[in-house]
Amino acid sequence: METKLSKLERVPLREAWEREDSNFTKWLAKEENLDLLGEAIGIDLELLEVESAVGSYRADIYARASDGRFVVIENQLEKSNHDHLGKVITYASGKDAHVAVWIVSQADEKHSQAVEWLNAHTDEDIGFFLIEMELWRIGDSDPAPKFNVVERPNDWGKVMKGYDDLSPAAQVQLDYWQAFHDRATADEAFMRVLRPQKPLAQNWTTLSIGTSICNIQLTVDTQKGRISCGYYISGDGDLYASVKAAKQDLADAVGVSPTFWEGAKDSGVRFFKEGCNIKSHPERWPEYIEWQMRAALALKRTFDGLR
Repeated sequence: METKLSKLERVPLREAWEREDSNFTKWLAKEENLDLLGEAIGIDLELLEVESAVGSYRADIYARASDGRFVVIENQLEKSNHDHLGKVITYASGKDAHVAVWIVSQADEKHSQAVEWLNAHTDEDIGFFLIEMELWRIGDSDPAPKFNVVERPNDWGKVMKGYDDLSPAAQVQLDYWQAFHDRATADEAFMRVLRPQKPLAQNWTTLSIGTSICNIQLTVDTQKGRISCGYYISGDGDLYASVKAAKQDLADAVGVSPTFWEGAKDSGVRFFKEGCNIKSHPERWPEYIEWQMRAALALKRTFDGLR
């Protein structure tokens, strides 16, 4: 029996959204649609404002990434033009955003080059995305959205510009987190539930778990020769109390006793694995990384049970 196949059909964006402001922006601002965009650019997004004031202008969407960075999103259901490129830069500057996302129906080559140039000539804390938006249907189905990333920040290239200026300890930290990032992003099951931040030359990194009030934090300690995995909770005393109440479940999940900490505003818990010095034993990095990945997945499952 011959299998019947349908044909993919491209749908004009204006067929689904007549206006950018009152139709498309409102659609994109919904949580499930921001999640689709977040998956495309590798950043979990939390809506802060729609039509957010920037002086006498308004940014289409103002959002926050799970690591605390602010994000502006400019929508254009037409081919990219100079006017909207200027808006993207103006809104990013006016909102002091670390990430700017420009969504268009078609990216002109000169604007792709402009965004590429911006990413090459800004520091590692600033990033610009150029996205082509598409709609597709099969037969009589509802159209399905697709975000195609045309330009993205070259974070690793930016970091490497200053690599030789780093101290030996900072170089080791950066190399370790790059190795962790490479291993984690190659694991599809891991990436479905956790998202690592870009590698930086510091003794900690974070994994996004889909909320701005808590993330999973990983650390390396070359002085004490240990690594850790734990929750970092941003100003939520009730969540911290729930985590403390579940300390036995957490210990069972990770296989290590928890160490709780409280700051003036933030709080959290860490699970330390001793005898793990990334500086002295680089040959054991795969072992350390696997432990942190397993521990992080266990903490994510436990966190989901607390909500």
